[in-house]
Amino acid sequence: MPETYSFPKVLIAGGAGYIGSHTAKLFYQAGIVPVVLDNLSTGNRAALRFGPFYEGSIADSRLIGRISEQHQPIGAILFAGAAYVGESTENPRKYFRNNVSDSICFLDAIVDAGIRRVVFSSSCCVYGNVQESISIREDRATAPLSPYGETKLFLEKVLRWYGSAYGLQSICLRYFNAAGADTEGELGELHDPETHLIPLAIQAALGGKPLRIFGTDYATPDGTAIRDYTHVTDLADGHLRALKHLLDGGESLTLNLGTGIGHSVRQVIRAVEQQAGLAVPINYGPRRDGDAPALVADPSRAREVLGWVPEYSSLETIVSTAWRWYREVDRASHCARAVAN
Repeated sequence: MPETYSFPKVLIAGGAGYIGSHTAKLFYQAGIVPVVLDNLSTGNRAALRFGPFYEGSIADSRLIGRISEQHQPIGAILFAGAAYVGESTENPRKYFRNNVSDSICFLDAIVDAGIRRVVFSSSCCVYGNVQESISIREDRATAPLSPYGETKLFLEKVLRWYGSAYGLQSICLRYFNAAGADTEGELGELHDPETHLIPLAIQAALGGKPLRIFGTDYATPDGTAIRDYTHVTDLADGHLRALKHLLDGGESLTLNLGTGIGHSVRQVIRAVEQQAGLAVPINYGPRRDGDAPALVADPSRAREVLGWVPEYSSLETIVSTAWRWYREVDRASHCARAVAN
């Protein structure tokens, strides 16, 4: 792609993060240049491969205005924000500042710049304590169990009001558990600290700290929490389809992105052990505040409206891509330490 970037562009806030970087790659492959804005507080500079990058805050209206004037993006994707459920219960002010106050500044800036289409990275955490065995539809009552979930739900409401007042068309994507790694091996999950189950299980299998299971007394078949794991590339595809829906004149929507199939913590651990050929050492702890027993999507609306069907989200594919990515990162870090010594 030439440096002049004579292609349509999209502003991706948080595009250096896990899901954001995979989404940037998919937009690039689709012929839409991702213009990434990220403060790199949790993002990965090595993931910035697919378009112009600006280091800064989503609350910096002057920077966003300058980016918009230079690149004339056809829409925006809002990933940026703090994203740890447990941390949000311990430090709610951080979450309301980053995920609400700063995000509203971002929305104000894009509205002032004339951008009228935005896709928002929401979460299944808005649903709260789900006890039923049935999968969750978008019209289910919302009752977040954590400040993190509250921030996502609040911004969904902000977007509805911004739509009626300023003509900002939006799609809020409530996705479930992002997992896996780029099937081509370019990108993967690399958080610091890492809190997600699959990479933690892989690290434990490779000799790291034992994996801690939070709660074994849930009302689920094996006592551990059940989640709907969706491959990160499939989630990226959902964002691409959502923006295209808005560009085609589609209405503002709230949609689940998930597979409709739940896997327990113990099932995921077994899948990692099978892929690695190694045991995952485990220790047990109490339930975490804010964790629901089961969260499984009903993704039928996204399929009907966006034509979105997960392609890579079998548990086997998720674990195998994560394993390959992490082994490459592990090998690279071992080589770097060997050179340093």
